[in-house]
Order: sequence, then C-alpha cells, then structure tokens
Amino acid sequence: MKESQTIEFKLSWRDEYLKIICAFANTDGGRLIIGVDDNGNPVGVKNSIKLLEDLPNKIRDILGLIPKIKLEKRKGKDIIVLEVECSYAPISYQGRFYIRSGSTVQELKGRELTRFLISKSGKRWDEYLEERATTEDINFETLEKFKQLAFKRLPFIKEEKESVKILEKLNLIEDEKLTRAGILLFGKNPKRFFTSAFIKIGKFSTDTDIISSDDVEGNLFEQVEKAMELLRTKYLISEIKFEGIYRKESLEYPEEALREAIINAVIHRDYIGPHIQLKIYPDKMILWNVGVLPREIKIEELKKNHSSYPRNELLADVFFKAGLIEEWGRGTIKIIDECKKAGLPEPEFKEEFGGFSIYFYKDIYTEENLRKMGLNDRQIKAIKFIKENGKISRKEYVSLVTISSRMANLDLADLVNKKLITPIGKGRAVEYVLLR
Repeated sequence: MKESQTIEFKLSWRDEYLKIICAFANTDGGRLIIGVDDNGNPVGVKNSIKLLEDLPNKIRDILGLIPKIKLEKRKGKDIIVLEVECSYAPISYQGRFYIRSGSTVQELKGRELTRFLISKSGKRWDEYLEERATTEDINFETLEKFKQLAFKRLPFIKEEKESVKILEKLNLIEDEKLTRAGILLFGKNPKRFFTSAFIKIGKFSTDTDIISSDDVEGNLFEQVEKAMELLRTKYLISEIKFEGIYRKESLEYPEEALREAIINAVIHRDYIGPHIQLKIYPDKMILWNVGVLPREIKIEELKKNHSSYPRNELLADVFFKAGLIEEWGRGTIKIIDECKKAGLPEPEFKEEFGGFSIYFYKDIYTEENLRKMGLNDRQIKAIKFIKENGKISRKEYVSLVTISSRMANLDLADLVNKKLITPIGKGRAVEYVLLR
C-alpha cells in the first residue's frame, strides 16, 4: 500500500493533521493511518486507547465531522485507522479550505475556492441571483427571437405577452432579480456583470504572429450569431460551387459543426474563468473554453452517445428549448459527423490548460491523419509524392517504395477505396491524383 489521494501515513498524531482530514472530506474521502512509516510499515502508536477516546471529540468539535476510527493490530503493533467520507458540505480548518491533490494537501484560494464553494452549495453557478441586475437589463429583442425559436417545444410561449412570466417559467428570474443565466442569455450587456463573458477570435499565421482579432460580446444568443457571421465574412474562406444553375457557397469547415462547437463552448464553459478563445491557423482551427469535462465523462466517450452533465443547467435548458440543441449528449457526435461529411479529418477533443479544446483540421492528407486512417508507410509516401508533384503513376510508385507491381496495385486500389486518390486515364497510362 502506498500513499495516494485517499491514503495518508503518519508515525503519530498531531493536531495539525486535522488539515488532512479536512482535505479528505472536501475531496473523495480517505484514510489517515497513524502508527506507520512513509512506506506503510507498522511502527505502532503510543496511547492508542486514549487517542480512540480523544480523536472523535476533537474532530467533531473542530471540523464538524464524525469519522470512523478503529484500532488494528499489524505485526503486533497498535495502528489507528481513521476513515473519512466525502462531505456534501464544505469543511474548513482554522478558516481555510483544503483538498487532496494526489498525495498532497492543497489550500484553495481565489477562483478555485469560489468554484469549490459553489460545487458544495447544491446550486450551479448559473442558478444564483445577480443582485445588481434588474428587468431593465433585459434585451427584449432577444427574448422575442427566443419566443419564435422555442414555439415547437414551448407551445404556450407564443401567446405569452408578459416577458417576466416567460423568464419565470424558464427559472431565470425570482422576485424581479435575474439569475446569472438570465443575464447571460437575455441581458443587454452581460460583460458588465461578468467580465469574461465574451469570445475572442484571432487569425494567426504562426503561434506568435497574429493577423487580426475580434472580441464578440453581447448575450449568448448574440455571441453565437456574431461569431458565426465573423467566421463567414472575415476569417474563413468560402468555396463556391454550382449545382446546375444554382450557386452554392460552403465554408472551409462545415458550418453546422462550427455552430455546434460554439454553442457547446458558451453553455459548458466555466464563467469564473477567462473568455472563450477561437484561434484560426492556416491548417487548423482551435476552439478553447475554460472548464474540464465532468469526472463522469472521459474524452474517448465523446465519440459515442454519452450522458450529458451540463456545467450550467439553465443555459443548456434554454438553448435546448430554443431548438439550438437537438439532443443532449450528441453535440460532439454531430461535430464529428459534419466534418466527415465534408471530407475533413475527424476533429480532436483535448483537455488542456484547465479547459476543453476542439481541434478542427483542414488537411485530410497530413501524416497524422493518414495513419489514423490505417495507411502504411508506402501509401503515406505516395500521398506526399502526389502532393508535391500533382500525380503519380504505378511505375513511379513501384520505383518510389521498391515493391512488386502486384503489391503496388493493391496499395493504390486501397487508397482509391478510401477515397483519398482517384485514377485518371486508362490502362498503362493511368495516373493517380488526390481526390480533393
């Protein structure tokens, strides 16, 4: 047995170890084992019977906890095992709050302390009332647009004339005080109350060289629409195609995937932290929001149907009722499907820098993506050759990777089946070019 997030070894008892018990209670619970060395070897504890009597009262009086305390014999030595359960209420020691991080005790301060206290309060951040806000801060134009969007899921809303009644039914107002969610969703200027409630979009030529940037402000409905409009008109290239006599424009990244990703970011971000960041590079686009995934969801589960654990329940509920979320737990799947449909690489989901990122890739022919598609080294060489030279023949491929004509035919046929290349010409004169 080794020390971990839920196990701590001590040679003897000291009152300062109440800090460890406090940290266990504020995290996942744990066991404090007294009378062992750092490797868990028993050395025994003096006055074990007295400790069994004193510790329960001391812990109850100072921390308000009643842990399980038992005396065990290990190799003939008295050992005290103190078991602490996770507390639903925040526990403080000498006016400070502590948690476990690995095998260490960490004091919570600043934003981390605020997040912790909210998580223990039984309410979500977006449910709290914003005392500084009144109905004068409501953007009634946005509320009217919501009524039109929400008609299918909220039939009553079309006939409702009183805006306050609508907000009450959406649990966004109480005693004429708006919730934080109400301000974010329907406020005239949410940034006045929450300074990081905006999206920053930037176009980069490299990681350090920025070409242009914009701050997207307003309520969340406005932010989604303004961000999409900026992507369409300023930041992304539109490809023009003709279907018969009809002109059709499509962005270099699928619009539905981008909209879903931005909605996901404004709903699930942590509003105690910094603003959402959307970075556009020549070969990729990265959307980042502060706030990691809930512990119930792993990154790999985002590629399949999964349960939804919204950080901001009210925000998610209103977007759902507006028809902007089709089904909870399927947003990431929709993003993946739209990118595949557009012939782009599967986007990548990452937890990094204290938040969650979605990486959109433009080039399907990168080595990393080709390997994900199951290409061997020979086929990757062929793709690189075509990218540099525009085309490749079977004879050139045989010479390039030194294989038989039969194996070359199999490799090239596989690339055609994977819709990466397409043949032009016939017979021995056939050559292969990239499909897109």
